[in-house]
Amino acid sequence: MAPTSHTKPASTALINCKLLLIGNSSVGKSSLLLRFSDEQWLPEDESSATIGVDFRVHKMEVKGKKVKLSIWDTAGQERFRTITSSYYRGAQGIILVYDVSNRESFDALPRWYSELETYVSNSVVKILVGNKVDKEFSRQVSTAEGEAFAKRMSSLFIEASAKTAIGVNEAFQEVVEKILDTPELWEGVKGTRGGQNTGNGRGGVPGGVQVVGLSDQQGQAQEGSCAC
Repeated sequence: MAPTSHTKPASTALINCKLLLIGNSSVGKSSLLLRFSDEQWLPEDESSATIGVDFRVHKMEVKGKKVKLSIWDTAGQERFRTITSSYYRGAQGIILVYDVSNRESFDALPRWYSELETYVSNSVVKILVGNKVDKEFSRQVSTAEGEAFAKRMSSLFIEASAKTAIGVNEAFQEVVEKILDTPELWEGVKGTRGGQNTGNGRGGVPGGVQVVGLSDQQGQAQEGSCAC
């Protein structure tokens, strides 16, 4: 009897996407990620600043496709910029976060976009997230101002609150949907057995884009990916 093939049908191929969270320190990047991945929220007095880069994996289904997100949460402090710049490689989606109650974090956005021009291609999906809308009483950046800036920068836009969960899932959902709708993000080296990958699915670091046409274990063994 011929051996049974373990190759997955194309419709069930797992799509790996790399997302990067950037923005000034204390705007709530880690809180947004914690709310999205673990459905939890830590009060500001219990949370601590990210040192270097944090990393989480989250699986979801978008437009009938199974997607595995590798989400990199970067430190906002200037002293970590040389460390985190290397993590832009291979990213398909960038989530830029500012605090609606902190004008300085919004005014710093042009610098972050300038950094994106250096490290990522124009086709990479970008979304601007105005976090902490639960602090409406101390808002310093209006919704209209945030929307207008995002439009000028060719970015998606949403306001959110990691504390109340408003807009959090929608932000990640919109990014992934836009990535799936952007074919050039998936152009790259053709893999074997119907798979396709970019940079061995890592883009220079773990988490780059990869459409796996094999079983998870076979794909990881062939491409050298981690099983995290």
